Amino acid sequence: MPTCFSPLLNKSFAAGLLCLVSAAGLTATSSAHDGDESHSHEHPPNESFYTTRESSQVLPLAVEEDAFQFVVYGDRTGGVPAGLKVLEQAVQDTNLLSPDLVMTVGDLIQGYNEKPEWMRQMAEYKEIMNELDVRWFPVAGNHDVYWRGKGPAPQGQHDSNYEEHFGPLWYTFRHKNAGFVVLYSDEGDPVTNQKAFNVGKLQRMSDKQLEFLTEALKQHKDLDHVFVFLHHPRWIGGGYTGSNWDAVHGLMKDAGNVSAVFAGHIHHMRYDGPKDGIEYYTLATTGGNLSADIPGAGYLHHLNVVTVRPDDISVASLPVGAVMDPTQFTPEFVDEINQARKVRPMITDSELLLNTDGSAAGQVTVTIKNPSPRDMDVTASVGIASRDWLSSLDHDHFTLAAGTSETFTVKLRRLADDTATWTIPRIELDRVIIGDSTRIELPSVSTPVQLQLAAVPADYFSGQNNQCLEVTGERSAIRVDSESLALPDGPFTLEAWLNPSQTEGMRGVIAKTERSEFAIFSDEGVPQFDVNLDGKYYSAGAKDKLAVNKWTHVAGIFDGENVRIYVGGKQLASVAAKGTRKTNTYPLYVGADTDNAGQPTRPFLGKIDEVRITTGAVYTEDFEPARRLKPTAETRLLLHLDRTLGPYVLDHSPAAGMGTLGPNSKFTAP
Repeated sequence: MPTCFSPLLNKSFAAGLLCLVSAAGLTATSSAHDGDESHSHEHPPNESFYTTRESSQVLPLAVEEDAFQFVVYGDRTGGVPAGLKVLEQAVQDTNLLSPDLVMTVGDLIQGYNEKPEWMRQMAEYKEIMNELDVRWFPVAGNHDVYWRGKGPAPQGQHDSNYEEHFGPLWYTFRHKNAGFVVLYSDEGDPVTNQKAFNVGKLQRMSDKQLEFLTEALKQHKDLDHVFVFLHHPRWIGGGYTGSNWDAVHGLMKDAGNVSAVFAGHIHHMRYDGPKDGIEYYTLATTGGNLSADIPGAGYLHHLNVVTVRPDDISVASLPVGAVMDPTQFTPEFVDEINQARKVRPMITDSELLLNTDGSAAGQVTVTIKNPSPRDMDVTASVGIASRDWLSSLDHDHFTLAAGTSETFTVKLRRLADDTATWTIPRIELDRVIIGDSTRIELPSVSTPVQLQLAAVPADYFSGQNNQCLEVTGERSAIRVDSESLALPDGPFTLEAWLNPSQTEGMRGVIAKTERSEFAIFSDEGVPQFDVNLDGKYYSAGAKDKLAVNKWTHVAGIFDGENVRIYVGGKQLASVAAKGTRKTNTYPLYVGADTDNAGQPTRPFLGKIDEVRITTGAVYTEDFEPARRLKPTAETRLLLHLDRTLGPYVLDHSPAAGMGTLGPNSKFTAP
């Protein structure tokens, strides 16, 4: 063979490939010469099995048979220079897979040029391919042989250059129990020296090449399989109308042992088999230009892995870069990745003011720190979900060196619209680790921007919009961030109006508990008030269930000496309790409990209204609950739950905070 082929090291293909294919979600097909026969999997006794355990279970062993694998690369053109990087990655992947050999389907170089540039591109391609640990075999495509330049094209255009530096335009060889046949689909017209793949009369293979194919198939008649490779998938019709592919297919059909044909050119995956027992595969690209990036639809960089057994074959498409070297995952490497995963945008300062008409304007300061020992390419943007915001940040790209940080400001603005549904703006970060031999793309991360409430009109909380929160699940709960709830240690009162739609289960009504803090729970419909003092929970619970579909006022009080609960203004339980309230940084949820990740869980099902937290014991004896609560100087949170401002509900207390709605939060009539 020509000297461009790299030496054959005869490495056995990794037995675990099939596991890898399954784990990566790859597509695979298999075929047999006789469609009515299936591969035998009988398991005769085998003396090689040994155990010192007594067991009635006999494990069948793997079938011992001759098998080998080869890899097929797709087109490489149209992706310069990025395509060369993909090809380099494909070579690394292939060396890890260690097949017997590598085939191509043409369009190896960009071509369409004169000889000097053609020679440079040829050398560049061969330099990468010769890093393979096994032999590789070329197929000529239009990019490899079409000549473009000043003056008339040389006879045959780049045919002679190709044959001198890559190898014959058509050839065949055998390997183990299989024959490999390479055809040339760009002969063109030798009389006019014209080559084109969209002119019918130029699509025909010459009698000379058909004679070669006939002889090649004759030489391989006793082999288990024959595989055919060419560039243009002429069997798909369309622009190939007028070719003599039917004659080629007829020769392969008559041979009886052609298992599969592989082609490229169209830059997306396609399967047209079986036809007369022959599988027809068209590959996408291995570094070539993609018209779309839709891997699941066959628009991707990939290589085909073909497993050959005496009586069948299987073909799997493996995305380039999906093969991993397990020896790279050292403790040091894993630690580097964990450090890199910590890189995220941090809002270090926010001057973004929100008005009650829905308008907002201001700027935020964003800091990104890279604690890892690797440089990272990052792209900062305002997330696509924040499209209702105008921003000065537009997919800014930069390299964040190892151990450094980057700080920048982002101006944000939103136009007034108090009726439209809108989002909290988020700063989003795409992160790519720059490794020694590869780039590792981490999942995108984002951080919500903190908004400050501007002046609230005096009549905003007038009560003209009489509504309440209806909770149907975790995603209905309202979150109040811990830093906005400035509740000091000591006595306090938590109260709300509740209207359950059902009473089953342990439900968080208003809760901030996670081995600390306080909550009103509904335990099988029975309300209870819990407070954690010095690491111990003190609980005051009623005895009767709340009435379903009926409003009831519930208040929990810690007065410094006791934990008490009032239902309908009546004290129903009091438990002696002293100590310092154990605090946390988890959010307070209205309509759910909080878990150890700060997410809502165990939701209350029903309606909630008039949620108030006040320092001190508001009630010391039985009382008549007010249907609409009022703020005092001691109130730390008051949510009337009457109206929303975008994704927020405003706090009527002197703290002037906000609660954030859940994705399914719904306000309805009481």
